[in-house]
Amino acid sequence: MARYRFHATNGYAFVLDAVGRDVRRPERLTRRAVEVAESVMDELDDQEDWSEWSVTVHDLKGRRVLVQPFVTRAGGAFHAA
Repeated sequence: MARYRFHATNGYAFVLDAVGRDVRRPERLTRRAVEVAESVMDELDDQEDWSEWSVTVHDLKGRRVLVQPFVTRAGGAFHAA
């Protein structure tokens, strides 16, 4: 099992994951990144345009292992960007 940090940014604002999360299988990183994006969208619900946002996933050595664009909301549902 490895620990990864899931940061969210649009290049100006930044949501830092200082703790990280243990992920058993690397193929689950994308699903977790989408969950993080959904959580940030719920917390910052006054924002309407998420097209510039992404979740960057880093291992504990600081290496970027994944960049996952945010999803957009349409009628309350989530759709891949």
